[in-house]
Amino acid sequence: MAARLPTLCTAPCSFFLSSNRSKQTKNLSLATARRHNLAQPVKAATRVEDEVPRGCGTNLSAWTSIRQERWEGDLAVEGHLPLWLNGTYLRNGAGVWEVGDSAFDHVFDGYAMLVRISFRQGRATGAHRQVESEAYMSAKANGRPVLREFSQCPGKPANLIDRVRNVIGLITGALITDNANVTVTQLGDGRVVCLSESTKSTILVDPNNLGTMGRFSYTDGLSSMLQSGHPVVNESEFLTLLPDLVRSGYLVVRMEAGSSERKVIGRVDCRGGPMPGWMHSFAVTEKYVVVPEMPLRYSASSMLKCTGKKVASVEVPPFMTFHFINAYEEKAGEDGEATAVILDCCEYYADPTMIQTLLLHKLRSGTDKDELPGSRVGRFRIPLDGTPFGELQSVLDPKEHGRGIDMCNINPSCLGKKYRYIYACGAHRPCSYLNTLTKIDLLETTAKTWYEEGAVPSEPYLRGQARKRPN
Repeated sequence: MAARLPTLCTAPCSFFLSSNRSKQTKNLSLATARRHNLAQPVKAATRVEDEVPRGCGTNLSAWTSIRQERWEGDLAVEGHLPLWLNGTYLRNGAGVWEVGDSAFDHVFDGYAMLVRISFRQGRATGAHRQVESEAYMSAKANGRPVLREFSQCPGKPANLIDRVRNVIGLITGALITDNANVTVTQLGDGRVVCLSESTKSTILVDPNNLGTMGRFSYTDGLSSMLQSGHPVVNESEFLTLLPDLVRSGYLVVRMEAGSSERKVIGRVDCRGGPMPGWMHSFAVTEKYVVVPEMPLRYSASSMLKCTGKKVASVEVPPFMTFHFINAYEEKAGEDGEATAVILDCCEYYADPTMIQTLLLHKLRSGTDKDELPGSRVGRFRIPLDGTPFGELQSVLDPKEHGRGIDMCNINPSCLGKKYRYIYACGAHRPCSYLNTLTKIDLLETTAKTWYEEGAVPSEPYLRGQARKRPN
């Protein structure tokens, strides 16, 4: 079966609201949500020819800006949807890369757009809506980007006064974007937020109409401008990392469900340089939080216990990753003490080339060249006995998944525990981007893949009875 919206978002985060779970979110205050008239229902396009002018370099909608800020309609379904699939799937990612006469160069720069697919009794309806961040609204009003994005800054300063304003804006965070284009997640109390790696990008949204409700107001006094793009969230807590630009380190913070106050539960000082590294994601076990330091030198990992006591700080082989998959404790026996922490990630052989591969002109080129950098399921073993060095190796032969792996997910019930299956996007080569859905069996060290020519799949999400399985 296939059901596609007029856009296919690129940032890797989504979640599923079951029918009974979504009722909880209806109690949200919608007083500040902006409202627009809904478009009339239409069939969703699977190709972009009817949506954008020709000559854009690709006939897929994945890397093309969506001109409609808001859309809702029925989705054409090939085959049959299972009748037990009832609920709402939300995902977040870049949807607009051009404003006025200005265009972004990198896929991570695009302004956030929420996508919703609702499943009811074998039918599917879709919707998308622009996240109305300060970054997007100011760019729309000025006809050009105003705030600093992932890889692109506003125009060069014209004089000394402009330079001083830029410095002050960066120090205070006023010029840093609030473009929440990385993650959409539901907190334990039902509130739904979009966010990216700037703290002020945490934005409340309404999952029912996708409206922007305003910036999430933390009630604590933590002043960090940066955060992990992928927090760890469950029904009881919200965990994230805050790079500390003043004291050069990383704060581990926790926010209880129902609260808006983050509390510091630990800290790690930088080992790889004078400034914190890019903290896109991290992982946790049942007892530990793993803090990876990756200043694109990617040379060290640190470990914290949730009491704030550092229990291990080890150097590991050079590595490059966007996304950590899972972590768990390796024990001496069934009831023994933990001897090491196992940490899995989508690893690019210590090569940051993937960042350049995500330049828009490369993704839109439509080339048949095999330009996707190789990646693997990399496994770190971090000893807890005081050994100063950790290990990094491949879990399975990368050829099993086409020598490409990212956009990963696991059964949520296995978070922080030993597990067996990874659900991710893999590669069918030659390709310039991930183009398969892949299920990896870590026990058998094998992979099963789905591929359709011309498709750019989103990250897989486990739903239904499969979530109740132990691995």
